[in-house]
Amino acid sequence: MVYSHILVSLLVLTAALLCCNTHGAEATTKIGNGYRLISIQDSPDGGLVGHLQVKEKNNVYGPDISLLKLSVKHETNGRLRVHITDAKKQRWEVPYNLLPRAQPPILKQTITRSIKPTILSQDTSKADLIFSYTQDPFSFAVTRKSNGQTLFNSSTSFSNLVFKDQYLEISTTLPKDASLYGLGENTQPHGIKLSPNEPYTLYTTDISAINLNTDLYGSHPVYMDLRNVGGEAKAHAVLLLNSNGMDVVYSGTSLTYKVIGGVLDFYFFSGPTPLDVVDQYTEFVGRPAAMPYWSLGFHQCRWGYHNLSVVEDVVDNYKKAQIPLDVIWNDDDHMDFHKDFTLNPIAYPHEKLVAFLDKIHSQGMKYIVLIDPGINVNSTYGVYQRGMADDVFIKYHGKPYLAQVWPGAVYFPDFLNPKTVSWWGDEIKRFHELVPVDGLWIDMNEASNFCSGLCTIPEGIKCPSVTGPGWDCCLDCKNITDTRWDNPPYKINASGMGETIGFKTIATSATHYNGVREYDAHSIYGFSQAIATHKALEGLQGKRPFILTRSTFVGSGHYAAHWTGDNKGTWEDLRYSISTVLNFGIFGVPMVGSDICGFYPAPTEELCNRWIEVGAFYPFSRDHANYYSPRQELYQWESVAESARNALGMRYKLLPYLYTLTYEAHISGAPIARPLFFSFPDYTMCYGISTQFLIGSSLMISPVLEPNKTKVDALFPPGTWYNMFDMSEAIVSEKGQYVSLDAPLHVINLHVYQNAIIPMQQGGMISKEARMTPFSLVVTFPAGATEGKATGNLFLDEDELPEMKLGNGFSTHVEFYATVSQGKVKVWSNVQEPKFASDKGWIIEKVTVLGLKGVKDTFALEVDDTAVDVSSLDITTTGNDDLNGDSAVRKSKMVVIKGLKLAVGKKFAMSWKLGGEN
Repeated sequence: MVYSHILVSLLVLTAALLCCNTHGAEATTKIGNGYRLISIQDSPDGGLVGHLQVKEKNNVYGPDISLLKLSVKHETNGRLRVHITDAKKQRWEVPYNLLPRAQPPILKQTITRSIKPTILSQDTSKADLIFSYTQDPFSFAVTRKSNGQTLFNSSTSFSNLVFKDQYLEISTTLPKDASLYGLGENTQPHGIKLSPNEPYTLYTTDISAINLNTDLYGSHPVYMDLRNVGGEAKAHAVLLLNSNGMDVVYSGTSLTYKVIGGVLDFYFFSGPTPLDVVDQYTEFVGRPAAMPYWSLGFHQCRWGYHNLSVVEDVVDNYKKAQIPLDVIWNDDDHMDFHKDFTLNPIAYPHEKLVAFLDKIHSQGMKYIVLIDPGINVNSTYGVYQRGMADDVFIKYHGKPYLAQVWPGAVYFPDFLNPKTVSWWGDEIKRFHELVPVDGLWIDMNEASNFCSGLCTIPEGIKCPSVTGPGWDCCLDCKNITDTRWDNPPYKINASGMGETIGFKTIATSATHYNGVREYDAHSIYGFSQAIATHKALEGLQGKRPFILTRSTFVGSGHYAAHWTGDNKGTWEDLRYSISTVLNFGIFGVPMVGSDICGFYPAPTEELCNRWIEVGAFYPFSRDHANYYSPRQELYQWESVAESARNALGMRYKLLPYLYTLTYEAHISGAPIARPLFFSFPDYTMCYGISTQFLIGSSLMISPVLEPNKTKVDALFPPGTWYNMFDMSEAIVSEKGQYVSLDAPLHVINLHVYQNAIIPMQQGGMISKEARMTPFSLVVTFPAGATEGKATGNLFLDEDELPEMKLGNGFSTHVEFYATVSQGKVKVWSNVQEPKFASDKGWIIEKVTVLGLKGVKDTFALEVDDTAVDVSSLDITTTGNDDLNGDSAVRKSKMVVIKGLKLAVGKKFAMSWKLGGEN
């Protein structure tokens, strides 16, 4: 919830264009003269370690650091690390306790290997990445062993390695046909694929997501590079693990990092598939957090639910409208004058709130509230008192740094301080004892500050005023420009306008625990808060934490979900949301969504219809609106309610599939929402597609993203696709093609790909009840197939236990298989750890098989290798067989087997002969 930066959006756009041109020109100017390699040796850990000496010093952006240490290591078969830092003095790095990783080796001072002016390499037998270097001027390259492609090469004609205290620069050349994705968080107007010559600035900033190509709430200095050579695609990723502000200049044939501090700590992930890349990436930065089942239900929030009665009415109105709802949220309306961990005694009286929560909890609903990091400076406020007693706040010249957010004057907790983590956990525990919330929403944690510089509380003035908007600075402040930390020699394109890096945030010369400067730690503030919050919630009642955070960094997905911040209720923002959601899947934050219908201002009725048709398939699905906007709950318009019932009705039927995807994300990093190229990497037509997306590997949503449209042109990669709302309709795309689909107002185009088995249930108004309904399976073969196979899986567990894994006695994993071969069809399952599913009594009552001719005879069924009587089953072949027409849209028969009572916890096998109608 923030409104403070919205008014500057036009200035941001103008400044971004100007800055892009400026930085583009800078990229052609050599800032330094490079380094030479003067020593190298094998390191005890099996890597290389060496010294680099500056060739010729200059003072542009400060003096060069004369001697650097180089460390290189294949940390796994799929991960190569190249680390460059000051050889004599320790420099700031992302804290090793926040993001656990190996320390670079200590370099011996003696030279144990002579250097020749040739290219040398470090190689291992199993790794697909080869590191090579040139001595003078020093440069390095990373190549792929399997095909010889150069993935990264710092030897360029326009840029040398530059390493100064407050300015680091390194470049790589790129082939023209490389497709790059990542480098966020920003709103990319041209889609998910990075566009050359647009600004990519990474520095966590409280600025509305409506601002294009601007440094937003998170910092993720990682990109995925997808290349197709001769019809074969291979992907890799490059991470620069650095939390300092940076500009990344992408020209289309090169990429240059301009970083204002820290070290060059590169990690290269070999892939070769996009899924392999995120697997390797999240293995390093942390697997995505386990999510409770209810978090996949629909969420409703608004800044401006003025009292508890309004919240109660919202819940009741969703029920009356028959629209599913799992979680009701409060922004800061529940607080006493915006103070964290408090209740407004009049609007949200404790006794009535607890009674309301007892009621919704008994139904399976959940309740989440917002907390901001800023703690009100108020001598009567217990949270402040205990924080001061424990000395937990960020300092400026030895005193807590004063800022302003919603409650007025605040101090910011220093989450790098172990005492702060303990204090924060205690405050969350105290609040949870007061109000049994089911999760926490940590907002404004870039950190956001309504003021800039060094401030004091004015005398005789109420700050903030009762009548003002709340985000105007009312402290007495003066800019801090006399330090190199507040006014560094190189100016990144902060806030999209070249603002000072301390603009509307914590002064960058302020200090954290052990003297760490805000200048270095700024972009990990939200990350460190998420870690502390996760630790606190883990200790409550032994339940799986749910945290939603606005500010993110490398590794945030290990602790929290994310939403894309303050968007607008416009068609453009609806379209932009898809790219941002897909990017966060690449960043290792798969539980992500945008404010459905837009945060502000009022959306049109048509737009809200179309937005819920998209938002129902975001991994995190929530309607949220601004204080100053009209109400926009999904029941406010009958037409939107109808679209919501259709879209969310399908989502709730697909909850078993979605929950299984969260398990796959948790164990392998696989995104829930994915770009099309994740499943079709060899199909280059989909590399730039940002108007459609996949849910898992097999479901594709093709939404309407423009007004007054009743058709949508959708790209269908090669194969057969079936309409999830009318499974007799098939799209047969032989080589891949665009197809014009009917899309009247309440119609959602959701298709399932061939060779898949999708587990579903019957849905419901809340995930708790939907979860106990019978299962069905949808099995898809290529249209008219006589040979083929399909697979799928299902993960079930006690979803509020902290760990999401097999082997704890509270989980079951089922693998489904289907084949058609030599005139016979077979569908079967294998079950791991069946007891949990058996105890729950879950059954499969229906199996639908798409793409085949029908059932001829000899239907047989076995459960746990024992034959079962099939005389009571209802086995039908429905639909017309129209698979040979010229149109891509065709009719396909369905084999439907009903009346089953297959225990999910027992393996089964069914088979029949392929033929005509039964």
